Formats: sequence, structure tokens, C-alpha cells
Amino acid sequence: MPELPEVETMRRGIEPIVGCRIQSVTRPPCNRRPISVLPAVEEIAKRIQGKRISKIGRRGKRILIEIEDGQIIVIEPRMTGLMLLVEPPTQTHLRLRIGLSGSEQNEVLFWDRRGLGTVRLLSADEAKVVLGEARIGRDALEISGHQLREQLAFSRRAIKVALLDQKHVAGIGNLYAAEILHLAGVDPRTRCDRLTKPQWSRIHGAISTILRDAILHEGSTLSDGTYRNALNLDGGYQNQHRVYDREGQPCKRCKVGTIRRIVQAQRSTFFCPVCQRKSGLYQIE
Repeated sequence: MPELPEVETMRRGIEPIVGCRIQSVTRPPCNRRPISVLPAVEEIAKRIQGKRISKIGRRGKRILIEIEDGQIIVIEPRMTGLMLLVEPPTQTHLRLRIGLSGSEQNEVLFWDRRGLGTVRLLSADEAKVVLGEARIGRDALEISGHQLREQLAFSRRAIKVALLDQKHVAGIGNLYAAEILHLAGVDPRTRCDRLTKPQWSRIHGAISTILRDAILHEGSTLSDGTYRNALNLDGGYQNQHRVYDREGQPCKRCKVGTIRRIVQAQRSTFFCPVCQRKSGLYQIE
């Protein structure tokens, strides 16, 4: 967390800074675990000061602030990072301020409670390597059904675990993998190489449905309250969750099963044992 829907919400939220010129880049005093910033913030400021922001992009779970000369500021929020246009939840965990001119928006902020996020300034040539498909898979909203099977169908890993591999599909994390597989009616423990073509088709369709719906609701703010949009407001998709963090509660679809929690690759997985049977015989809607 945040995953693709939250990062896409951040991207859309900070789009008003497109066209602004960068006046300053500073690292506020912080006595918490420092985030990784490369090169040093003074060097970043030197390289981009006075230049115009041409685009706000996204690559998987990364925000891309594209500069008019081809350089790109790559911000990876990881567990608790936020991109904000307003004052942050706390000043204690504010990690980066980018001062702006040319519009009503005078700065964009990066805030990170746990300090696991990263900020990196890349040249155009560096970006082609670091953000290329050799390192990061196709975006989960852009990958075709054929490409999805091509990437994962021969894997012996459980499908839930495989969907988290950013080298094959970029953007899906633990929460949305569980939601996707529930909508698709697929047991998260099923090995990729044992999935049928109809199951792959349902998974591909569920990826698009779940992620786009979550974006419309501006992502999921969980019980810890960490994730916020660019205006420091809650997302709304947590109210739509089918299985995630619903252990012991009745399945919203089949009305018969009770949501179970298991652990896969050190991560919690939530699923309905009735409508996500390994046999795949349950007739989903």
C-alpha cells in the first residue's frame, strides 16, 4: 500500500502543477528514518531549478514528474508515502518540498510516515533503463489478456503471489490481488500453470474492473488512516472491499461462504472458500 489505484489517484491529484516552473527543492528537517533521495537534494535543485513541469505520469506504483528537458523525478511512495498539494497529516514526516511558480499552486509535497519511499532524478536516458520493461512489467491497466498469460501461465507459483511480481505486471499489490481473484472466482492458491484459459480471461477482466473502480473511488484508506489523496482526504474504495480484511464475515457475493485469511509469501490473503473453489466449479455471476 499504496497500490496502482492510490498512486493513480495521487497522479491525477497533483496534475494542476503541470506547466509550473520549479523554484526550489528542499528537504525539511526530519528526525525520523531518512528516505532515499538520489542524487543529493542540492544537486536535484541545481539540475531542475527554473524548469517547467511538462507532465505528471505513472509507471506501476511510481509517480513521474516529467521536466521539459526530458529529466524525470521518480517518486516511489512504497508503504506510506503521499503526494500532496496541501499541508500534510503531520509536519514530522514531511520529506520533500518542491516550490513552484506560474499558477495558484505554489508547492507540491512528499510525505512518508515510515520513511520507505524513494525520490530519484533521472536523465532521459537513465529513465529508459530504470523504467523500461526489462525491469518493470506492463502496467496492469494496459496489459492484454494474451500478454498476461504469456507472462505468468508457465509459472509454478500461486496466482495470488505471481500477481504481486512487478517484473511481470506493474501496479497490483496485496489488497487488489485478493479483490481481483475474488471477482474472477479463482482460488488464490491455484498454481499459474494449472489455470484454464477461461480462468485467465476472468482474471484479466477482473484486473480492469477492480482497478478502474478503485480509481473512481480514489483508492482505499485502511484502518490505519495513512493513505490520503492529494488534498489530504480519505479514499472511498475501502467501503467496496469484497474480501480484503473481512476475515470471518459472510461473502457478499455467494452469501454462503465465510471469508478466510491465509498467509502466502508472508502476506495475508483473503478469499471465499465457496465461490473461489480450487475445482473452479462454482458458477460465478
